[in-house]
Amino acid sequence: MAVARYDPAVDAAPRRQSYTIPFEDDMVVLDGLNYIKNHIDGSVTYRWSCRMGICGSCGMNVNGTPKLGCSVFLRDYAPGPVVVDPLANFPIIRDLVIDMSSFMEKLASVKPWIIRKEPVALAAGELLQRPAQIDQYRQFGMCINCMLCYSACPVIAIEPSFIGPAAIALARRYDLDSRDEGGRERMLTVIGNDGVWDCSFVGECSAVCPKGVDPAKAIQQTKFESTLGMLLPWGGK
Repeated sequence: MAVARYDPAVDAAPRRQSYTIPFEDDMVVLDGLNYIKNHIDGSVTYRWSCRMGICGSCGMNVNGTPKLGCSVFLRDYAPGPVVVDPLANFPIIRDLVIDMSSFMEKLASVKPWIIRKEPVALAAGELLQRPAQIDQYRQFGMCINCMLCYSACPVIAIEPSFIGPAAIALARRYDLDSRDEGGRERMLTVIGNDGVWDCSFVGECSAVCPKGVDPAKAIQQTKFESTLGMLLPWGGK
């Protein structure tokens, strides 16, 4: 296994270091990294948490494709080699650990919470929904913020300020929520500078998503809705 190494204190640029690890048929890439860290080189640095494809922490490039390290088997790359790099389009902090601060800022910019024109008193009880209403946004709510779509996005590679697929899908999730009344407010963000119209619709964001969120669909829906709003009196929330 060849692993990207980069320590800004000593390295002028990222490099790769090769390690020989034992192989078992059920090993995933994250298992290989854990073996290296526990038995060969404790300085190898990467993120991981749940090991169940839920937390999104172990996003990395495996042989050039954004993957969750805990969800891709070493056997899929037999007889090798397996090359592990940090996610593209992000600054590297160390080895496989990237700086996600710009990603978090983009998520926050779409106001990913339920916005109400008037506060609802707690005494009024829950804002109930029918299963069919939940189904409207369920797909876009499955995002685990793994950032694989940002690594695969060719637009972010040349325009780092592009708000990006996950943020737009998250905005769409709340726009489709029957309890939300902030659609117009979000739309001004997602159709503004560095918004949906920067997307060239390559579709790689949806291709690499491990949860089937389909951010490309959210982007196209948002483009259509924003165009409709320009042609007709605004009917959004």
